[in-house]
Amino acid sequence: VLLAVAIPNFTGASDEGKRTAAASQVKGFETALALYQAQNAVLPSSEQGLKALVAKPSGEPAPRNWQGPYLSGVKEIPLDPWQHEYRYINPGVHNNGAYDAFSLGKDGRESEDDIGNWQR
Repeated sequence: VLLAVAIPNFTGASDEGKRTAAASQVKGFETALALYQAQNAVLPSSEQGLKALVAKPSGEPAPRNWQGPYLSGVKEIPLDPWQHEYRYINPGVHNNGAYDAFSLGKDGRESEDDIGNWQR
């Protein structure tokens, strides 16, 4: 009986912890992207993606003063807590033309459970 009560509560807490971790990572991307933009006068394109924060991107727009990596302590962009890649779209859909950086959430597809920089 105790397990029947405890397991759903623990799962809910675990999911909320994962959502909090994803939101924190998205906030870290925002900070890193702001620094990237300050040093390069542009943001990475959608094609260059978040990888531009850890390795100098090729293609357009070419960064003029890349001084990365802009995420400390990592050599590649981490996966979200559900083991999906974070997404980056520039210009964004949700953010009045600014970029969108987000996790697809638990279900791994664009839906209501996404965690993005357009949410506060």
